[in-house]
Amino acid sequence: MTGIKTTGEKKMMFFSGRAHPELAKEVAEQLGVGVVPTKAFDFANGEIYVRYEESARGADCFVIQSHTAPINQWIMEQLIMIDALKRASARSITVIVPFYGYARQDKKHRGREPISARLIADLMKTAGAHRILTVDLHTDQIQGFFDGPVDHLFALPLLADYVGRKVDRSKLTVVSPDAGRVRVADRWCDRLGAPLAIVHKRRDKDVANQVTVHEVVGEVKGRVCVLVDDMIDTGGTICAAADALFAHGAEDVIVTATHGVLSGPAADRLKNSRVSEFVFTDTLPTPGELGVDLDKITVLSIAPTIASAVREVFEDGSVTSLFDEH
Repeated sequence: MTGIKTTGEKKMMFFSGRAHPELAKEVAEQLGVGVVPTKAFDFANGEIYVRYEESARGADCFVIQSHTAPINQWIMEQLIMIDALKRASARSITVIVPFYGYARQDKKHRGREPISARLIADLMKTAGAHRILTVDLHTDQIQGFFDGPVDHLFALPLLADYVGRKVDRSKLTVVSPDAGRVRVADRWCDRLGAPLAIVHKRRDKDVANQVTVHEVVGEVKGRVCVLVDDMIDTGGTICAAADALFAHGAEDVIVTATHGVLSGPAADRLKNSRVSEFVFTDTLPTPGELGVDLDKITVLSIAPTIASAVREVFEDGSVTSLFDEH
């Protein structure tokens, strides 16, 4: 007989960057594992240093990092963490990205523009990632940017069930804030048994976050409207859409989004909006000042969804089965 035969068991190891440690801790608790102790710090010139304090040789490694502000720092830290695991002889490296940075730059609108979402996927592959696990990408096509398995998780069941428990469904209308979200809004309609409306908007291609709302397609008068989106950044689009709904006679407006980016003037816009409630998941940390100033923000935990997907990946199960019933 030549060679050596081993009968070792698979080993899962869970790693977290510094961007959103609260979510990482909650996912680890759901999995029943600890977060691997990691030494990470910034040098005086901004360079990032990472070293794991346990051996990762032969392990199935899961690295979670949400791309929050300052987004470029945390993307770079995750790339360095992936590289460290590759050089530590990890058996497999699954990159968990609850919020995928640069997802809005998924195509060229005009000449001489980058496709930055593809660049992020290429960087992760080059660093050593074997698989990406993410939540509610801005567009489904981003899955094809990564040359390997991509597990695309959905927050729809979590968000829709929360709204369904709070609102009289006979008065509910699901509203897409633009044509691009109609498909997602349609899934909400199927789950809640509600009609669909659409806010037609036009975006200024030369001014970021500048939106003009034109009209509402669908019946919203006297209805409780649920605006559904994947992310809210500065809040301009969603607040303008809510104003349009109220102008067309909506009784109330609830806003739901998977990712609460909430940058720049978002705090003032949300505070001054007539929207009764903003519902997010915790794929990104909600800025402290917003949590204090706005009691109409509700944050739901995405950790059980991520933990279930991680378990399926580790046990060679089916991530798709988690959403089949929906």
